[in-house]
Amino acid sequence: MHIVLAANPETDQPWVTDAVADLVRQTGASVAVVAVDELETEHLAPLPRSVYTERAEKAAAAAAARLAAAGIEATRTVLPGRPAEQIIRFAQEQRADLIVVGSSVRPAVAQRLLGSVPLTLIEKAGRPVLVVTRPVDG
Repeated sequence: MHIVLAANPETDQPWVTDAVADLVRQTGASVAVVAVDELETEHLAPLPRSVYTERAEKAAAAAAARLAAAGIEATRTVLPGRPAEQIIRFAQEQRADLIVVGSSVRPAVAQRLLGSVPLTLIEKAGRPVLVVTRPVDG
């Protein structure tokens, strides 16, 4: 089994990485971490691409480091562009059996206007997608 973990550059979601670690322990799967800079065209962006790329690199590195701390090796990749499209392409290239992603962190209105990466993955990935929600505290 091969898992693609889609790391979110917008926010830290350690529970998603922990869910992947649990899956790996149960199945012996391999893991590839991917983060997408979320910038389609630089000339329309309020910040230089390097800022978006750095966020994506930090997200991928944090997920890989958390997996490593759990004794799990993972590759990591940072890609430019639209998240859902790039995650789907990466999963196809990796021949992933499963894509794991955190639930959307956008408010409901923003999701309706801008879309939701997890929902788009579920609709278009052509392979199983596990959406991990934030654990309820207490």
